[in-house]
Amino acid sequence: MARDSRTTRTSLLRAATDEFAAHGIAGARVDRIAAAAGYNKNLIYVHFGSKEQLFDAVYEAAVEEVLDAAPFDADDLPGYAGALFDFHLAHPHLMRLARWHRLERPGEVLPVALKANEVKLRALAAAQADGRVDAGLPPHLLLPLVVALSSTWNEGSPEPVNPAMDAAEIAARRHAVVVSVGRLTRPAVRRP
Repeated sequence: MARDSRTTRTSLLRAATDEFAAHGIAGARVDRIAAAAGYNKNLIYVHFGSKEQLFDAVYEAAVEEVLDAAPFDADDLPGYAGALFDFHLAHPHLMRLARWHRLERPGEVLPVALKANEVKLRALAAAQADGRVDAGLPPHLLLPLVVALSSTWNEGSPEPVNPAMDAAEIAARRHAVVVSVGRLTRPAVRRP
């Protein structure tokens, strides 16, 4: 039975995600990706052009996955940080992929990520202008802090959270992230 192009592409992307998360661009091998997907390595070049273009497709899919899983809400930044924490916990391989991207492609931002960040920064600026979010830090400094707090205990940190950890400890760390972001972003109460 012949496989369709979408199935082939999906299988290759899945296998490539695991390979790139484990080895980065330089260490990844198209032979291993093809074998894990159950295809001939030539199909990687047919569908993606090169190993680097395959990495870009994998990374773009990962960015879109996190954008879908943790929608940005300037009116609920603690909830956003909690959703990011949950995503990081459930998808450690995608966090490794992001680290490889930063190491091997420093300063490069995918258009999908750039557009998403622009939308977030505009929403954050509007929320600050309306007094719904503390305006002590400009949006371009505040947003990375919120994201960094959400990933404080992800894989690769000195004390990473992992699914095998006691549920109460995971919940305590998630709570710490949510509370911290709430304190950082809550508008100051003005006294008359």
